[in-house]
Amino acid sequence: MKRPLALRLSAVSAALALGAAAGIAALSMPAASAATSGATGYATQNGGTTGGAGGQTVKATTGTQIHAALCGRASSSTPIVIQVEGTINHGNTAKVSGDSCNTAAGVIELKQISNVTIVGVGGGAVFDQLGIHIRESSNIIIQNVTVRNVKKSGSPTSNGGDAIGMESDVRNVWVDHVTLEASGGESEGYDGLFDMKDNTQYVTLSYSILRNSGRGGLIGSSESDLSNGYVTFHHNLYSNIDSRAPLLRGGTAHAYNNHYKSLNESGINSRAGAKAKVDNNYFEDSKDVLGTFYTDERGYWQVSGNVFDNVTWSSTGSKNYPAGPNPTSNTTVSISYAYTLDAATCVPDVVSRTAGANTGLKVSDGNCTPQTPSPTPTTPTPTPTTPTPTEPSGTNLSIGAGSDGSSKADGTSYGNVRDGNMSTYWSPSGSTGSISIKWGSATTVSSVNIREAAGSTGAVGSWRLLNADTGAVLTSGSGAGAISFAQTSLKKITFEITSSNGTPKVAEFETYAS
Repeated sequence: MKRPLALRLSAVSAALALGAAAGIAALSMPAASAATSGATGYATQNGGTTGGAGGQTVKATTGTQIHAALCGRASSSTPIVIQVEGTINHGNTAKVSGDSCNTAAGVIELKQISNVTIVGVGGGAVFDQLGIHIRESSNIIIQNVTVRNVKKSGSPTSNGGDAIGMESDVRNVWVDHVTLEASGGESEGYDGLFDMKDNTQYVTLSYSILRNSGRGGLIGSSESDLSNGYVTFHHNLYSNIDSRAPLLRGGTAHAYNNHYKSLNESGINSRAGAKAKVDNNYFEDSKDVLGTFYTDERGYWQVSGNVFDNVTWSSTGSKNYPAGPNPTSNTTVSISYAYTLDAATCVPDVVSRTAGANTGLKVSDGNCTPQTPSPTPTTPTPTPTTPTPTEPSGTNLSIGAGSDGSSKADGTSYGNVRDGNMSTYWSPSGSTGSISIKWGSATTVSSVNIREAAGSTGAVGSWRLLNADTGAVLTSGSGAGAISFAQTSLKKITFEITSSNGTPKVAEFETYAS
């Protein structure tokens, strides 16, 4: 029915561009919804999902700062709201240790913790090639973020290839207004966008976009992993997905008011005794959008109010049991929470105006009309783990020192960053690179100041500051300026630019003892 996914991607590459984002706003929910601090669906059950409500609010611009915020809590259950802005990637996501956390490099690790909210603010939060892993945790909210191009093979890899993955005794997770996207299928190194395994329960995915992937997501990793369930999917857009929208192995799921467009091989795949309640969804330009596929272990569904627009169905056969061409219910599913259904005919419109990151957290009022929340202040309480450094003082130790780097653009020099002259500068030969200051003997340093040349302010994106003697990361962040860290004795210090917003031009790499 459709061209191969790799070919189709060229036609949708424009959809991967991320525009400027609106700031976060207070969430407004339909009056008829049974909500706990904004949550909907099954996330409202089992005591509800409130995330970090009532806890400290901190700001993070790197993955390391997210981990530091988790590790800086009094305990692993102390509530916290982490406001994220900027691009989170491998270059700025390191492991942080502490009694209240269990983190790892190369992934946002929410492991053995509870009562946490991660929310994108300001110009937007993008987790680039870096997945979010929730394990042995409860009461988690993830909101208003984009997670893109997470791989399980190739380079770099993260989170087993899942954009958001939950496993091992996870309870009460609300994922809302997120954009999850890949750039291909398994053959290109990608896996699922939204996966739940090994006893994950009471989850809601709402007002989100899942697109351009071979696999949308699953509940249960195999026919024997049947301990998952009670998952709600509502007001989401599934677009250009080959299969698993989602794949259900056991358990109960409720899918309502979702827009499914270009499901290329199969859609809601209910298997191994799973039960799906499928209400007022809009299926468009798709194939085999509901049924049991690729197995003889049958699943069940209750359908009502759905629209099937240009949907094709394959014939029933071995390991292939489509619900169409005229889908009817083969079970009944009791839903334990209140909810309001938009008419299926308006779902494409209302989802297009509400779903995904950076849409202002708009929701439907239950009458096909998006509601725009009133803005609320987003200034966070300063976090003790990432203080804003003051301008360094004292002697600039870089004057008279040596310097080298990974590369240099034509007309620039490594020595320009230690000559005290703001009119000369170093640039890498590409958009990223590193520059170092070095001494003949061990020198004590506790702060640096990265000064950008005139006309290049803001070009430095994410960075890491390294002890080049040992390779240890002293600190990481984004943007040029003053940087403080624990006092360290070393012979060489490296400023590594891992992403940029233009051509970085470092006029001065100043170093100070205090």
